[in-house]
Formats: sequence, C-alpha cells, structure tokens
Amino acid sequence: MDILAPDQLPDAARLLAAGQMVAVPTPRWYMLCARAADPAATNAVFRAKQRPTAKPLLLLLDSPATSESLFDLSSDARLLTGGLWPGDLALRLPWKPAVEPVAAVGSPALVGCPDGILGQLVALVGEPLATAVCSISTPAAGDADHPALTTDQVAGFERTTGAGIAAVVDGGICPHGRHMTIVDCPAGAAARLERDGTVHARAIEAALAPAGGPHVG
Repeated sequence: MDILAPDQLPDAARLLAAGQMVAVPTPRWYMLCARAADPAATNAVFRAKQRPTAKPLLLLLDSPATSESLFDLSSDARLLTGGLWPGDLALRLPWKPAVEPVAAVGSPALVGCPDGILGQLVALVGEPLATAVCSISTPAAGDADHPALTTDQVAGFERTTGAGIAAVVDGGICPHGRHMTIVDCPAGAAARLERDGTVHARAIEAALAPAGGPHVG
C-alpha cells in the first residue's frame, strides 16, 4: 500500500480510474473509495469491510449540480444542497426514473458532496465514487474494530483484512470520529432528519428556513 501526500491526488485519481481502492481522509475518519460505476471495485470495498451487500455504500458527487442530473430533488433537497454542500451532510435521494441506479449504492441512494481532500479527489476523478468507512462493518466487527483515524490505522486494517488498498492519502489525524448527518429527502415531501451527526440539526433547520421548513431536532 502506497502512502501519498495530499499534493499527489492525481496519482490517487489514476489508481481509482484503474479500478483500485484508495483510502482518503475526511474530518471524521479515513474512507475506502472506489469508482461507483466499477462493480469489481465496489465489490472489493464490500469484501474488505466484510460488509453485507444489502448495506449499500455512500455515493459521492463532485458538485451539487451533478445531483440535479441523477436524482429527483425535492424543494427541501435543493435548499440543503445549496446551503450545506460541499460539506459533511449526506442526503437520502430517489433516483430519477430515467437513471439506472448504481447497484452498490442502492435506491434510494445515500449521497454526499464532500469538501476537503476527498472533495478534491472526486473532482479529479470526474465521476462519482462509492465509499465507506475504513473499518470492518457490523455484524462482523468486534469490540476492537474501530474506524481508522490515521494512516497507521489504515495500514493496520490492510494487514488484518488483506483488503488490497492500493494507496492511502495521508491527511494526518482525523479529529471528529463521528458519523455524517443524514437527511431523508423523498421526492415531493418534506425533509426528515434520519441520523444526527457532524452537521448540527440547527444548521439543517437554517438551510430549510427559506421554504419555511419544519423544525429538525
């Protein structure tokens, strides 16, 4: 497994384009990333994490505008993407009827638009990535299995699982250690806070305020 500096993101993008898996830092923890459109690559993420395929991966987009072409966005969803993307918010979105869902992501899809190093990488790759936390998933995870917060912990995950991670981008220590906030955004319906996380519920409420959105708490 190669260790790449943040200024070597083009190398990480080339590895992803070649069907490899790359670990990338976020403010929360390191994430395993693969091309969403490459079933062999996304299957490698499931195998590495010992994750049931019935538990879909997170889809990452390069910009809020990309979501318009893929998903049936409600008015609330547009307010959230406009106010809080790029960032640490994930939205559960229904695919547009004419769009074939990505198998590894499922339907409705859990969708993010990251900032920071991961956001830069998605933009360099030029297409959506599928991703999940660098850790063994439940129910296979034991008490000692935690999300990787450092490159050393990514390397430990690689040694333990034989995951086949091609490279890790060294972003130092990920400080937050907490899940993304998830908001469910059904087509034509009000948004609903599904899981509290790194984006505060009051930030969700503020983003929805122009439409007189409901209190989310």
